[in-house]
Amino acid sequence: MNLLAECQGAKRIGISGHIRPDGDCVGSCLALYQYLKKGLPEAVVQVYLENPAETFREIGGFEDILAPLEEQETFDVYFALDCSGDRLGGAERYYNGAGKKINIDHHISNSGSGDVNLVRPEVGSCCEVLFELFDKELLDADIAKAVYIGMIHDTGVFQYSNTRPETLRIAAQLIEYGFDFPGIIQETFYQKTYLQTQIMGRVLMESVRFLDGHCIVGWVDRRTMEFYNVSSKDFEGIVNQLRNIEGVDCAIFMYETDIQEFKISLRTSDKVDATKVVGPFGGGGHMRAAGCTMKGTFHDCVNNLSRYIAEQLDK
Repeated sequence: MNLLAECQGAKRIGISGHIRPDGDCVGSCLALYQYLKKGLPEAVVQVYLENPAETFREIGGFEDILAPLEEQETFDVYFALDCSGDRLGGAERYYNGAGKKINIDHHISNSGSGDVNLVRPEVGSCCEVLFELFDKELLDADIAKAVYIGMIHDTGVFQYSNTRPETLRIAAQLIEYGFDFPGIIQETFYQKTYLQTQIMGRVLMESVRFLDGHCIVGWVDRRTMEFYNVSSKDFEGIVNQLRNIEGVDCAIFMYETDIQEFKISLRTSDKVDATKVVGPFGGGGHMRAAGCTMKGTFHDCVNNLSRYIAEQLDK
């Protein structure tokens, strides 16, 4: 795919990623935003994301991100990145009304929602997919930094199984642009606020192991969220910490989004395919990291997920 050719002649170009955007989502949207502004200077390029975390403020273009609140003039081209078009939240109407829809992703559960689709589940991050599409003559330190941030967040700083040899070769090319990559890893991946550390500590303390200790679940209800004055942006890293516990093959983190409605995140070992656990409930993602939204009580949700986890562990 030639990104600039796909946008040739476009006067208005929109870019969005999924709701509750993570590092790869924010990084890919802002990397493409900066790339298109350089490659197509006469076009109006806009990024719409819902509540990106302040952690990513140092990425170039962060302050230009718009919330998808108002009606907009029709876009000539609209990109859905790191997800399918039905996960864009309030920006979905912009995407569906565009003259050309382009969907770029790496999630195996995405069958493609655009007029032009590129979904590569063998690649560790959407940023990595984009990097291979970029004309390297247009790259600069700001674009490289955005791509690098997305890659480290979706590969767990290159420790997850979705890290390919090519991933590390791309990372080597990116850091040659001279940005402070050790600082970026510390500040955007490992560093937590005191409040984030408090809520993580509470979840870990109240977590429960089951299925002979192979599975663990931690959760936060709305009352607790209100008590600590936290939102979904403060839960980054909790499910990974649960997965790091010795003997755990499947970690579940849940937080309440409405009355008897939970957002579910899974991280698994090679014994459990996370997509097979969340798939029956309309979720998706990767084999080792996936999520969904479920309705019911906390115990209902855990019991329903347990069936699909146990089936795989028994094998």
